[in-house]
Amino acid sequence: MIIKNASVFTEEGVFANQDIYIQDGRFVKTEAEADASEVVDATGCFAIPGLTDIHFHGCMGYDFCDGTQEAITTIAEYEASIGVTSIVPATMTLPEETLKGICETAGAYVQAGSREKAADLCGINMEGPFVAESKKGAQNGAFIITPHTGMFDRLNAACGGMIKLVAIAPETEGAMEFIEQRKAEAVMSIAHTAADYDTAMEAFEKGASHVTHLYNAMHPFTHRSPGPIGAAADAGAEVELICDGVHIHPAVVRSTFKLFGDDKVILISDSMMATGLEDGDYSLGGQAVKVVGNRATLANGTIAGSATNLMDCMRNAVQNMQIPLESAVKAAAVNPAKCVGIYDNYGSIAPGKIANVVLLKKEDLALEQVILRGNKR
Repeated sequence: MIIKNASVFTEEGVFANQDIYIQDGRFVKTEAEADASEVVDATGCFAIPGLTDIHFHGCMGYDFCDGTQEAITTIAEYEASIGVTSIVPATMTLPEETLKGICETAGAYVQAGSREKAADLCGINMEGPFVAESKKGAQNGAFIITPHTGMFDRLNAACGGMIKLVAIAPETEGAMEFIEQRKAEAVMSIAHTAADYDTAMEAFEKGASHVTHLYNAMHPFTHRSPGPIGAAADAGAEVELICDGVHIHPAVVRSTFKLFGDDKVILISDSMMATGLEDGDYSLGGQAVKVVGNRATLANGTIAGSATNLMDCMRNAVQNMQIPLESAVKAAAVNPAKCVGIYDNYGSIAPGKIANVVLLKKEDLALEQVILRGNKR
């Protein structure tokens, strides 16, 4: 395939008018190397890399924690359809045996190979059970435990080493030791925490490098008590942002990009099973959730994930939060791929990488076409 006349997001983080060449499902450098049997005219379109969502739970009535091949397939096909071409779905705070079954199912899914219409399953985000009771949010408090390397090892073995991120409350017993002992195997992410600034800084010094859904399920950033948010800024950590218009005010989104820089911000959806469907009653981690519009809440009013996909979050950041498109694409495609160690194959339009491209109309960023592994989706 050859894609002509697009404004292409380059590895330098800017848009340039150039053609894209694809052969055998990967980008190639020159037109002579490409399969010219199909030419796509992308006049009037931006061409961006397929997005990577490293923190979401489900969509289309399915949850990753359903632990079935059908759930993963449906989730992966929906994500690909809206331009999210690589995924790292998240678990919830559940019993170890349940988590083990989820991990085994994910490992078997990957072993079976890529599905033609589906995003690539590139890892697992272990969100829970190593969280703080006081900041559990929509996590199920009945299954919270202190950080446990043995449990992590068993789960990681069950999925064939697919766990890419681990959410951890650093103030809990054994957390600092866990971070030091497993930081080489997965990204350690401060999450669902009541930690103060000093405790969070110690966690970053021990090897944590990431913060799960910044601002949510943690102490706020204030001028006398900067908490984990101030510590993350001082430590140069990566931070996740949910730009669905519910979780974070647009002014705070803008301030976060200024404080951390667009190299450190990672857009996530944190979407749950209602995403892509109508308002109604759903569940998350075994708890009842009501969805009205783009707001998902537990019975007590606690926000329970989002009902917005990552492409819409990115679009919302640009159109309603005044984030430059270049920064938003970096935060939704480049940075997440780098974070979970898949940037050699995903996250940019560069020779040798898997040919995942999303064409967006320039006037409104509407989805024009998804190219998945070198084929029209």
